[in-house]
Parts: sequence; C-alpha cells; structure tokens
Amino acid sequence: MDAPFIYDRFVTGKNFIARKTECNSLRNLLEHRENVCIYEPPKSGKMSLIQQTLFNMRMSGKQYLAPCIDLFNVRSTSRFILKFCSAAIRQAASTPAEYEEIIGTMLPGTHFVFDQEKFAGYDEVVSLSGEPDDNDIRSMLQLPFAIAGSQGCAVFVIIKEFQDLLSLGEDTYEKIFRIMQEIFSGTDRTGGPHVSYILSGSKVNAMKFIFEERKYFHRTVEHIPIGKIDSREITDHIMKGFLTGGKVIDQDLLSGAVELFKGNLWYITHFAAVCDSLSKGFLNEGTMMDALGIILSTHEVRFKSAADDLTVHQLSLLKAILDGETRFSSVEVVEKYGLNSSANVRRVKDALRKKEIITFGEKDEPYFLDPLFEYWLSKYYFEQEAM
Repeated sequence: MDAPFIYDRFVTGKNFIARKTECNSLRNLLEHRENVCIYEPPKSGKMSLIQQTLFNMRMSGKQYLAPCIDLFNVRSTSRFILKFCSAAIRQAASTPAEYEEIIGTMLPGTHFVFDQEKFAGYDEVVSLSGEPDDNDIRSMLQLPFAIAGSQGCAVFVIIKEFQDLLSLGEDTYEKIFRIMQEIFSGTDRTGGPHVSYILSGSKVNAMKFIFEERKYFHRTVEHIPIGKIDSREITDHIMKGFLTGGKVIDQDLLSGAVELFKGNLWYITHFAAVCDSLSKGFLNEGTMMDALGIILSTHEVRFKSAADDLTVHQLSLLKAILDGETRFSSVEVVEKYGLNSSANVRRVKDALRKKEIITFGEKDEPYFLDPLFEYWLSKYYFEQEAM
C-alpha cells in the first residue's frame, strides 16, 4: 500500500494538493517560451509545483525533455558547466557513442570532450580539455536549444539552488549572468527550438538579491510566487491520509498543528507521518504532542547550531520580532532590546537576511523563513508562552 504521507521527495498526482493557480501560471509561461524563477524557503513545494506542472503538460500530450541541475555542491565554474552539460546530454542520449556525437556536433570549438577513460571509470559523460572560458559558458547555455532542435521537442531546463552561483565570486557569477541574459534576450519566442529555463532557489534573500535588488534578468525571467495553501485544504488532505489507514484524528487538533507549522506542508506531512506511526486508531492530543516532540528533537541540533551562530544583537532583534515589534529603529525598541542605534539595527537586519533566518515583505514586515525554528526559538530558547 502506498504511504499516506510522503515528505522525502517531491509529490505529484493525488499527493499534490492545491496550487492550481501557480501550476496554471507556470504552464502558461512555459508554453509561451518564457523563463521562470521560483524562490521560497526550503521544503516549500517548489519542485512539486514544477513536476506537477510538467506532469500536467505531459498528460495533455506535450513532448519535452527536462534536465535538472542541482547547484548545492557547485563551487567552481568547471563543476557548474560539467553538471549542466551532463544533465542536458543524458536527457538526449543514452550510449557513449551518442554522447560523443552530441559533444562533437553541438559543442564544437569548445573545451568539452568525451573522455572514454573518465566515462568508464567515473561515468563522466562530458569532460574538459582545459580551463573553461566565455565561449564554453555560452555554448553550454545554448546546448538545450540545439538538443530541442535535434529532438523536435521542448526542453525545460530546471536549475535548483540557482543562488549558489553567488558562491563563485562576483566576477564569475556576473559573467555567467551576463551571458545568460544575452541568450535569454536573443531567444525567439515565436518559432525555433522551444526552450525555457526554470531557476529555482531556497535561499530567499539570496534570490531576492539576484532578481529584485540587482535586477539581473530584468524582463527576461518571470517570477512565480508560491502562495499559502488554505488551511482547510491541508486539514482535509491530511485527514484523508489517516482515513486510508483506518485512523481518525480530531479536526480541531489537526487545525492547531497546521497553524503551528504555518501551513508548511512538508513539516505538516512529516508530523502526520510520525503521528501515523505512533497510533493504531484514534489520534489524541497525547499522541500529537509525542509526535511534535519527535519532530523537534529531529531538528534540535540544527536549531541550536543556528542560535549559537547568532550575536547578542541578532538574538535581540529576533526577540523583538517574536514580540510583535515592527518599528525596530524607533528609540523605544532600540532601548528596550539593547540594539544600540538605528544604524546597528540596519546591520543586524542585513546579517539575519544573509543567514536566511528572516526576510522582509513589501512593507518591510519581518517573516521567519522556517516556522518550526520560529516556534522552537520562542518556546524553548526564549521560553515564551506557546505561540
């Protein structure tokens, strides 16, 4: 029997709930050959949204290839372009001879080669014969267009953790972004190979830096925000999951859990899976508290490490946020929380952004990016009343 609560991978089909508006928006943009960026905190459903949209397109008869490149461990230009080319080539070919042919015909005049020994020893589809240059980067980014043309189908390039290109250094990421911008700007959206890039990132403030502050890819990449799922839809979905196993949970208690996790479906689903494992029939409050304790113990080391990495002033500002303060630079708040000065408040806010602990909305209102960390910080670190 299928597991009723899936939290260890992206979900599609019956396990995917709501987000119809976002799916329709993403599909519409992809069908019009637009490039897209999606940035939300970790485990917010970004990949599920992407894969469900592609699934819907496949079901309606759309033919496509969807290479996926995860940049979380990319720390050099060479690593980036090799991962990119490898993912793209593997989508279009399956044998060493085909790999070699694609590299020879679609990446001519570059440092890309097919190395038989590296393929045999390390399963490397593509290798470099020297230091990568601008031409290699440009050829890499144009490779999906060549593949789309040869295969006669669309190519949707998914780049996960796109913001990690910032770790390559300003000179390097600016060069990559500039070349990407040139290619995006020169794309013919009325004909030719159908290629769209989907740039996804879980470091919200770093992605905001790229797309909002520095405005890279202005007018060439469309942002799709992921809205909050209605709590009733989440509650109904989880209750149905329990019913498949012949179990019952109190709706009000479940609604309280949904509120505690602030609608984060990954935390809620993980929580439900733990509850499911602890019960045989009716799930009572005791079972749910035990499950919450298990979830908290799972993340406690990470939360303590994050708190230990914060300065006194950073912790003071987080306490002010938890207390509902918004006018952080006011004399009253600065004095009450020992923040020294309004200039220091700005520095502290900046530091917390860079650590991806909080972000700010359009009206400069603060938000914790991790709802469980917010709960842990309030209840266990500052020992406030339950939120």
